[in-house]
Amino acid sequence: MFNRVLSIGVLVLILLSLSFISCTQQEEKEETKIEETSAMTKAVCVLNPTEGNEVSGIVTFTKTDGGIKIVANFEGLTPGNHGFHIHEFGDCSSLDGKSAGGHFNPDGKKHGAPNSEERHVGDLGNLLANEDGKAYYEMIDTHISFSGPHSIIGRAIIVHAGEDDLTSQPTGAAGARVACGVIGLAKQ
Repeated sequence: MFNRVLSIGVLVLILLSLSFISCTQQEEKEETKIEETSAMTKAVCVLNPTEGNEVSGIVTFTKTDGGIKIVANFEGLTPGNHGFHIHEFGDCSSLDGKSAGGHFNPDGKKHGAPNSEERHVGDLGNLLANEDGKAYYEMIDTHISFSGPHSIIGRAIIVHAGEDDLTSQPTGAAGARVACGVIGLAKQ
C-alpha cells in the first residue's frame, strides 16, 4: 500500500513538473511574439473594390526615423479627391465595406486633416486621382505605429467615393466606400 501511494505521489510530481515546463515555454513564446511585433519595420495592404466599384490599390507602411512612411498607388478611381482612412476593424467581408467599422480613433479625438493635431489616428486625408483614375500618395505619419494603442496591424484601409472635407464630424463626409483592404505584416 505504501509503495502504491509513493508511486502515485511521484506520478503527480512528474505531471506537475511537466505542466510547469509547458506553461513556461508558452510564456516564452508569447514574449518572443511581442518582441517580434515591436521590431516590425514594414506592413502592406492590398485593397480590392467593394461591390459595384473598380478601385484597387496597394499601400505600404515602412518604419523610418521620422515615423511611418506611407506609399500608396491606386487605379480605377474617378478623377478628383477621395477620402483615405484607416478604419478600426480588419474586416472587409461586407459588400459595402462597412464591416470595417469607423475611422481608427483610439484617442477619442475629432476628425481632421492628416497634419492636424486634432485628428483620428486613421485620418490620412485624400487621394488625388488623375484623369486616368490613378492616384499616388506619399507621406510620413507620426500618429500611426506597428505596436501599442496606435497599431495599424490588422486594421482596414478604406477609400471613399468622394472627397474628405477634413472638417465634417465624424468622418469628413467622404461618401460610400469604394475599396477595402486589411493591413498585414510584410516581409522585412
